[in-house]
Amino acid sequence: MQFLITAYDGKDEDAQARRSAARPAHIEGAKDLLAGGHVLIGGAILNDADEMIGSSLIVEFENREALDQWLNNDPYVTESVWQDITVQPFRTAVKS
Repeated sequence: MQFLITAYDGKDEDAQARRSAARPAHIEGAKDLLAGGHVLIGGAILNDADEMIGSSLIVEFENREALDQWLNNDPYVTESVWQDITVQPFRTAVKS
């Protein structure tokens, strides 16, 4: 089952520092998910100043419980980078 995740970072003065500190572990985990076929596409949401303020991903997991298990252990969640997260069922219509 596919899901669209939209996750915005906190807006406090330490938000960018938390993202920078957690980013290497988050990216390493994303590489593993990509290799396992779970991440279809992912990337940063940018503000007008080209700064990362969140993330958006399209992922594929067996069910919502499997997605939540990964999500609850992602460094951007455990390190309080993402503070406004929405998850919606998704169906890819066009692929390359």
